Amino acid sequence: MTYGEFLARSHFDAAELLAFANATLVQDPPDGFTARFPLPPMLMVDRIVAITRDGSRGRIVAERDVKPDDWFFRCHFLGDPVQPGCLGVDGVWQLIGFFCAWRGGLGTGRALGCGEIAFEGEIRPFDHLMRYDIEIRRCTIFADNRATQAIGDATVSIDDVPIYTLKGARVGLFRDHTYDGESAAERARAWQQA
Repeated sequence: MTYGEFLARSHFDAAELLAFANATLVQDPPDGFTARFPLPPMLMVDRIVAITRDGSRGRIVAERDVKPDDWFFRCHFLGDPVQPGCLGVDGVWQLIGFFCAWRGGLGTGRALGCGEIAFEGEIRPFDHLMRYDIEIRRCTIFADNRATQAIGDATVSIDDVPIYTLKGARVGLFRDHTYDGESAAERARAWQQA
Protein backbone atom coordinates (compact mmCIF):
# COMPACT_ATOMS: atom_id res chain seq x y z
CA MET A 1 0.00 0.00 0.00
CA THR A 2 1.08 3.59 -0.44
CA TYR A 3 2.03 5.82 2.49
CA GLY A 4 -1.17 7.82 1.94
CA GLU A 5 -3.24 4.63 2.09
CA PHE A 6 -1.42 3.60 5.29
CA LEU A 7 -2.28 6.90 6.98
CA ALA A 8 -5.95 6.59 5.93
CA ARG A 9 -6.54 2.98 7.05
CA SER A 10 -8.85 2.19 9.97
CA HIS A 11 -7.85 -1.47 10.45
CA PHE A 12 -4.99 -3.87 9.65
CA ASP A 13 -4.96 -7.66 9.30
CA ALA A 14 -2.29 -10.14 10.39
CA ALA A 15 -0.48 -10.16 7.03
CA GLU A 16 -0.30 -6.35 7.04
CA LEU A 17 1.07 -6.26 10.60
CA LEU A 18 3.72 -8.80 9.69
CA ALA A 19 4.59 -6.71 6.62
CA PHE A 20 4.95 -3.66 8.91
CA ALA A 21 7.36 -5.69 11.09
CA ASN A 22 9.35 -6.61 7.96
CA ALA A 23 9.37 -3.04 6.59
CA THR A 24 7.44 -4.07 3.46
CA LEU A 25 3.93 -2.73 4.19
CA VAL A 26 4.42 0.75 2.71
CA GLN A 27 5.66 0.85 -0.89
CA ASP A 28 6.69 4.53 -0.89
CA PRO A 29 7.83 5.28 2.67
CA PRO A 30 9.08 8.79 3.40
CA ASP A 31 12.61 9.28 4.69
CA GLY A 32 12.66 8.39 8.37
CA PHE A 33 9.81 5.86 8.22
CA THR A 34 11.70 3.33 10.34
CA ALA A 35 9.13 2.32 12.99
CA ARG A 36 8.58 -1.44 13.11
CA PHE A 37 6.73 -4.08 15.05
CA PRO A 38 9.01 -6.76 16.47
CA LEU A 39 9.00 -9.96 14.49
CA PRO A 40 7.30 -13.10 15.81
CA PRO A 41 7.43 -14.51 18.37
CA MET A 42 7.68 -11.07 20.06
CA LEU A 43 4.88 -9.57 17.95
CA MET A 44 2.02 -9.53 20.45
CA VAL A 45 -0.88 -8.58 18.16
CA ASP A 46 -2.65 -10.42 15.30
CA ARG A 47 -4.90 -7.67 13.99
CA ILE A 48 -5.93 -4.08 14.58
CA VAL A 49 -9.72 -4.05 14.34
CA ALA A 50 -10.06 -0.27 14.75
CA ILE A 51 -7.68 2.68 14.83
CA THR A 52 -9.06 6.22 14.98
CA ARG A 53 -7.90 9.74 15.71
CA ASP A 54 -9.47 12.94 16.90
CA GLY A 55 -6.91 15.72 16.86
CA SER A 56 -4.05 14.67 19.15
CA ARG A 57 -6.17 11.90 20.68
CA GLY A 58 -7.15 8.49 19.37
CA ARG A 59 -8.08 4.90 20.03
CA ILE A 60 -6.76 1.47 19.07
CA VAL A 61 -8.64 -1.78 19.43
CA ALA A 62 -6.54 -4.83 18.59
CA GLU A 63 -6.63 -8.58 19.13
CA ARG A 64 -4.34 -11.54 19.57
CA ASP A 65 -5.39 -15.17 19.36
CA VAL A 66 -4.08 -17.25 22.26
CA LYS A 67 -2.59 -20.51 21.03
CA PRO A 68 -1.99 -23.47 23.39
CA ASP A 69 1.48 -23.90 21.85
CA ASP A 70 2.60 -20.25 22.28
CA TRP A 71 6.34 -20.28 23.02
CA PHE A 72 6.09 -18.73 26.48
CA PHE A 73 3.73 -21.41 27.82
CA ARG A 74 6.58 -23.96 27.47
CA CYS A 75 8.89 -22.04 29.80
CA HIS A 76 6.72 -19.85 32.04
CA PHE A 77 6.19 -21.97 34.21
CA LEU A 78 6.79 -25.73 34.12
CA GLY A 79 3.50 -27.31 35.13
CA ASP A 80 1.81 -23.90 35.54
CA PRO A 81 1.74 -22.26 32.07
CA VAL A 82 0.85 -18.58 32.07
CA GLN A 83 1.63 -15.75 29.64
CA PRO A 84 4.10 -13.33 31.25
CA GLY A 85 2.28 -10.10 32.09
CA CYS A 86 5.17 -8.12 30.67
CA LEU A 87 4.30 -9.44 27.19
CA GLY A 88 0.82 -7.91 27.45
CA VAL A 89 2.42 -4.62 28.51
CA ASP A 90 4.81 -4.87 25.57
CA GLY A 91 1.82 -5.42 23.27
CA VAL A 92 0.38 -2.12 24.48
CA TRP A 93 3.70 -0.38 23.80
CA GLN A 94 3.88 -2.00 20.35
CA LEU A 95 0.43 -0.66 19.47
CA ILE A 96 1.10 2.85 20.78
CA GLY A 97 4.27 2.94 18.66
CA PHE A 98 2.24 1.83 15.65
CA PHE A 99 -0.25 4.62 16.38
CA CYS A 100 2.62 7.15 16.32
CA ALA A 101 3.71 5.95 12.86
CA TRP A 102 0.08 5.81 11.63
CA ARG A 103 -0.38 9.46 12.75
CA GLY A 104 2.58 10.48 10.57
CA GLY A 105 5.40 10.31 13.10
CA LEU A 106 8.77 9.24 11.74
CA GLY A 107 11.63 7.43 13.40
CA THR A 108 12.43 4.33 15.37
CA GLY A 109 10.09 3.38 18.20
CA ARG A 110 11.04 2.96 21.84
CA ALA A 111 8.96 2.30 24.95
CA LEU A 112 9.40 5.18 27.40
CA GLY A 113 7.62 3.89 30.48
CA CYS A 114 4.27 3.56 32.15
CA GLY A 115 2.68 5.39 35.05
CA GLU A 116 0.67 2.54 36.58
CA ILE A 117 0.15 -1.13 35.79
CA ALA A 118 -2.30 -3.45 37.53
CA PHE A 119 -2.64 -7.18 36.89
CA GLU A 120 -6.01 -8.56 37.90
CA GLY A 121 -5.98 -11.82 35.96
CA GLU A 122 -3.85 -14.01 33.74
CA ILE A 123 -3.71 -15.64 30.32
CA ARG A 124 -3.57 -19.44 30.20
CA PRO A 125 -3.27 -21.91 27.27
CA PHE A 126 -7.00 -22.68 27.33
CA ASP A 127 -7.96 -18.99 26.85
CA HIS A 128 -8.94 -17.77 23.41
CA LEU A 129 -8.95 -14.05 22.59
CA MET A 130 -6.73 -11.32 23.99
CA ARG A 131 -8.11 -7.83 23.32
CA TYR A 132 -6.34 -4.49 23.67
CA ASP A 133 -8.38 -1.30 24.07
CA ILE A 134 -6.08 1.71 24.15
CA GLU A 135 -7.18 5.32 24.53
CA ILE A 136 -4.48 7.63 23.22
CA ARG A 137 -4.63 10.67 25.48
CA ARG A 138 -2.11 12.63 23.45
CA CYS A 139 0.12 12.14 20.43
CA THR A 140 2.58 14.93 19.69
CA ILE A 141 4.96 15.27 16.77
CA PHE A 142 7.81 17.58 17.79
CA ALA A 143 9.23 19.37 14.76
CA ASP A 144 12.29 20.78 16.57
CA ASN A 145 13.87 17.53 17.75
CA ARG A 146 12.31 15.27 15.11
CA ALA A 147 10.54 13.04 17.62
CA THR A 148 7.00 11.83 18.26
CA GLN A 149 5.52 10.83 21.61
CA ALA A 150 2.19 9.26 22.51
CA ILE A 151 0.67 8.61 25.92
CA GLY A 152 -2.19 6.18 26.40
CA ASP A 153 -4.32 4.30 28.89
CA ALA A 154 -5.11 0.67 28.13
CA THR A 155 -7.25 -2.23 29.19
CA VAL A 156 -6.22 -5.73 28.18
CA SER A 157 -8.95 -8.36 28.32
CA ILE A 158 -9.00 -12.10 27.88
CA ASP A 159 -12.23 -13.57 26.53
CA ASP A 160 -14.02 -10.29 27.38
CA VAL A 161 -12.79 -10.17 30.99
CA PRO A 162 -10.48 -7.20 31.80
CA ILE A 163 -7.23 -8.46 33.33
CA TYR A 164 -4.60 -5.70 32.90
CA THR A 165 -4.97 -1.95 33.31
CA LEU A 166 -2.27 0.50 32.25
CA LYS A 167 -2.27 4.25 32.88
CA GLY A 168 0.15 6.61 31.20
CA ALA A 169 1.91 4.15 28.88
CA ARG A 170 4.41 6.17 26.82
CA VAL A 171 6.14 5.46 23.51
CA GLY A 172 8.34 7.66 21.35
CA LEU A 173 9.61 7.61 17.79
CA PHE A 174 13.07 9.08 17.32
CA ARG A 175 14.55 10.21 14.00
CA ASP A 176 18.06 9.25 12.93
CA HIS A 177 18.18 6.60 15.66
CA THR A 178 19.42 3.38 14.13
CA TYR A 179 21.75 0.73 15.43
CA ASP A 180 25.29 1.28 14.24
CA GLY A 181 27.27 -0.66 16.82
CA GLU A 182 27.27 2.10 19.44
CA SER A 183 27.45 1.14 23.12
CA ALA A 184 24.52 1.22 25.52
CA ALA A 185 26.05 4.25 27.26
CA GLU A 186 26.30 6.13 23.94
CA ARG A 187 22.66 5.29 23.15
CA ALA A 188 21.56 6.44 26.62
CA ARG A 189 23.30 9.80 26.15
CA ALA A 190 21.64 10.20 22.72
CA TRP A 191 18.20 9.46 24.21
CA GLN A 192 18.71 12.01 26.99
CA GLN A 193 19.58 14.66 24.42
CA ALA A 194 16.55 13.87 22.21
